[in-house]
Amino acid sequence: MAGNNITSIVLLGFPTLNKFKVTIFCLLLTIYCFSLAGNTLIIILVSKTKSLYSPMYFLLTQLSLSDILLTTNIVPNLLCALLTDGINMSLSACLTQFYFFGASESSECLLLMVMSYDRYLAICHPLHYNPIMTSNLCVILVTISWVLSFFILLFETLNVNQLYFCGSSNVIDHFFCEIDPILDLSCSSVFYIKVLALVLCFPVLVCPFLVVTVSYVYIVVTILRLQSITQRQKAFTTCGSHLLVVSIFYGALFSIYLIPETGQSTAIRKIFSIVYTVVTPLVNPLIYSLRNKDIKETIRKNI
Repeated sequence: MAGNNITSIVLLGFPTLNKFKVTIFCLLLTIYCFSLAGNTLIIILVSKTKSLYSPMYFLLTQLSLSDILLTTNIVPNLLCALLTDGINMSLSACLTQFYFFGASESSECLLLMVMSYDRYLAICHPLHYNPIMTSNLCVILVTISWVLSFFILLFETLNVNQLYFCGSSNVIDHFFCEIDPILDLSCSSVFYIKVLALVLCFPVLVCPFLVVTVSYVYIVVTILRLQSITQRQKAFTTCGSHLLVVSIFYGALFSIYLIPETGQSTAIRKIFSIVYTVVTPLVNPLIYSLRNKDIKETIRKNI
């Protein structure tokens, strides 16, 4: 990165929303506060309540931790950009934000994959669930998810850092530092970086999605084979929350990264980005707390 003409980045945020920026600021600040409170509450409840000491709830705390990391990395700068009509940050700060954004998103994909495997074992092989999904295995899978996410994004970020950034503009028309807008500022060839990013998507995005999809195909088939309506309802309730979270998360993510950038407007791209960086971290604890009998009961006992 030595010798770059560009040493600072300007994130425009939402420059066309001047009339509504105070309203949007208050709305996003409220979402951010509730998101932090909800995810922190889940972590505290699971860690303090013995009845919630199980692989499913341990995985839920890790998902909450990933959501806290993601939203804390994005929202404060977004709020500043709204109030000041854009925000200046150094190039190194921009790359750091990209690193933690990518790492938290990747970890969420891998954690959702592990959670789907947990539900697959619980629904499809209930007699083998406890012998297979032990505490040690759960910790190992979670550790691999975190380490793999941070390692892959470190490798990608270090490669981006080797590019030469120059030009007359240092402006990114977005509210956070994403890979494509960063590459647009580079005077170096970015072909290798784009191929690398595509390859690295497979272990942290494509493979988890395939595992989640296959797991839920087996889960649905198994549930439909149950003769008791009560058993079906209980099974759907058990995995319904996770399936809803997966659908929202991957729906927004694929809308961004599978549709070519030329095929969507900047405004649409920002809206989808808001969904998975701001809204999803709020929705996750709401879904799991409102649809989960054990967590609702724990909350009632502690009120």
